[in-house]
Amino acid sequence: MSKKPYYITTAIAYTSGKPHIGNTYEIVLTDAIARFKREEGYDVRFMTGTDEHGQKIEEKAKENGVDPQTYVDGVAKTIKANYDQMNVSYDKFIRTTDPDHVKQVQKIFKKLYAQGDIYKGEYEGWYCTPCESFWTDSQLKDGCCPDCGRPVKKAKEEAYFFNMQKYAPRLIEYIEAHPEFIQPESRKNEMLNNFLKPGLQDLCVSRTSFSWGVPVDFDPKHVIYVWIDALSNYITGLGYDVDGNNDPLFDKYWPADVHIIGKDILRFHTIYWPIMLMALGLPLPKQIFGHPWLLVGNDKMSKSKGNVIYADDLIHYFGVDATRYFVLHEMPFAQDGTITWELMIERVNSDLANILGNLVSRTLAMSNKYFGGTIENPNVSEPLDDELIALTNSAAQRVQEKMDQLRVGDAIDEIFVLLRRCNKYIDETTPWVLAKDESLKPRLATVIYNLLDAIRVSAILLRSFLPQTSEKILKSLNTEKTTFEDCTAGVLECGIQIAPKSENLFNRIDAAKMLETIHNELQSSTILEESPKVEHKPEITIDDFAKVELTVGQVVACEKHPKADKLLVSQIDIGHGETRQIVSGIATHIRPEDFVGKKVVVVTNLKQANLRGVKSEGMILAGENDTTLEVLSINALQPGDIVH
Repeated sequence: MSKKPYYITTAIAYTSGKPHIGNTYEIVLTDAIARFKREEGYDVRFMTGTDEHGQKIEEKAKENGVDPQTYVDGVAKTIKANYDQMNVSYDKFIRTTDPDHVKQVQKIFKKLYAQGDIYKGEYEGWYCTPCESFWTDSQLKDGCCPDCGRPVKKAKEEAYFFNMQKYAPRLIEYIEAHPEFIQPESRKNEMLNNFLKPGLQDLCVSRTSFSWGVPVDFDPKHVIYVWIDALSNYITGLGYDVDGNNDPLFDKYWPADVHIIGKDILRFHTIYWPIMLMALGLPLPKQIFGHPWLLVGNDKMSKSKGNVIYADDLIHYFGVDATRYFVLHEMPFAQDGTITWELMIERVNSDLANILGNLVSRTLAMSNKYFGGTIENPNVSEPLDDELIALTNSAAQRVQEKMDQLRVGDAIDEIFVLLRRCNKYIDETTPWVLAKDESLKPRLATVIYNLLDAIRVSAILLRSFLPQTSEKILKSLNTEKTTFEDCTAGVLECGIQIAPKSENLFNRIDAAKMLETIHNELQSSTILEESPKVEHKPEITIDDFAKVELTVGQVVACEKHPKADKLLVSQIDIGHGETRQIVSGIATHIRPEDFVGKKVVVVTNLKQANLRGVKSEGMILAGENDTTLEVLSINALQPGDIVH
């Protein structure tokens, strides 16, 4: 029996820079849904990728002194590495610079032009470069872009336009007839009432004021504007061909079961994209889910605000699965979620270390202590077993119901209902008391069996969300009953031998020490983040600058930090017979052996810090953009010379 196909996508990431955890949340959310669908037995196709054209990219490449293709190659590599680091199980990573995508975008544009859906005209209005959007006077908010709040500039140029009104009535009818099409429901009402029903403006679909884009092949001074280029990735990535020579993947998987996108690009996916598909004669995706944002406290993440949190930093301090758990569990279905370092530590301690980790550790320890790790089930049952067994039996269905609604955080909650009940069951049955009476050993064996069985089911259900943790638990249990169909109480095999010792899944964190470490390492990092058009810090006087003592130093020894993969520990000769030990967050860019001998600029009067247990007596100056970190180096000057 063939599996039913299921096609799921993220929005493709814009290659303007390194994604922060709010951006990365989307790929982890989509990964959890894709993994769960595979657990259910679907033939899943999961696609993500990068959006690489546009004026903003052209400008950023120029700022970085490289051509646009070189720039996007570097950023796409960073984004892909970020997704891989988060253990994301995508099937295809598409790039809008891929030749096959470019070819089909040109053919799509030409087809729409030939059938009269696209026409040439002239655009005059307000343009927002970061959003790549045109706005009328009435659409501006306080004279700025209504989407991002940034300044706009007047623009006038020849352009091609897409006739939106031709398809708008049909789209309104479709949305109203398919209430599940746009989720959550509040987003559907917003699209209908704020955009479609008041009347759509025709959409600008080409530009002439920049060149980094897919050329209109029959009018080469035009490049195809971002939305036709970017949105069509969902079909070109399956091998769609305008001429009808589709790859079998397209015929198998289209229409998409769900597009997972951020709420800020909902209009483009629920209005422009469906109209494009209607014009191409293709079926619409079954569902579009506009997820909320992950905020830092109450604010959006912003480099200019200095509140950006990156996935690799979270992984560095807490691990991959803890980071996945937080973003999946803490994000509500329809409202914005919040992340802070303090909240992250609290969730690791309360949920992962205590409820999950401690339960698994002590249950396996009791099995080894009382039964030599051999699983037995004499079925000496008591009424208080019934609730735990009932929860074990119903857990998969309860999780499945939440996942069918894309309520991923609620699905995780259902698993933790079972885990909490296990902990309560231990308190109720008091295995340590039963172990004192030999006649009660059959009852003790039954209690331990019920716990191990519930843990097994929990681990299977956690696999979509915490894949590494799930694998560790199931490996410790040494069971072969690990499929979604095995999520039933009482199927854990008797006579098998569990692991003699279980590793701690999650260790409790000393919050004060961890926060101090995070503050010191992130604040004392040598990295100067690339952020053009930032809000500059307050002006200083020459007297303020004179307080900073900058000295030429030469690296005489360097090694990896024993407890932190991102840190290097360098011994630096700063002249006058003095050597300083400096810890720097540059290990992901510089090898220790390559650093020895370099002459660098050192801040020598910075207050001493302790970074992950290693003393640091200064700071090395460096610069960074989205893809490269470079330590400031000196040639002619010698150690001890002053830098002004």
